[in-house]
Amino acid sequence: MQRAFAALIAAALLTQPVQEEELNLQNTHPYVGLWVTQDGRVRHELLPNNRYVEARGTRERAYEGRYQVTGTHIEYWDDTGFTADGDFINDVLHHGGMILYRQ
Repeated sequence: MQRAFAALIAAALLTQPVQEEELNLQNTHPYVGLWVTQDGRVRHELLPNNRYVEARGTRERAYEGRYQVTGTHIEYWDDTGFTADGDFINDVLHHGGMILYRQ
């Protein structure tokens, strides 16, 4: 019993720095947060864990997936396999013919 407990503690201690490092890597870009079209119809929430949720009209979770920001460019990979990209220009997200503003 003590050996199993010690193994659990050791495993937790070994993974903690990796988890902290991953969180630090994920938060290195300034674009985390909510981005919305002027009419409010399309809403992208860029989460700090490199996941996103896109709402369309009344569909709050119309699309979900992962994203990666490199400089001012963003790549999206929807969980269904769809891909897209965009660019941040002067704190405005240009994506798929849409313009989204930080909320």
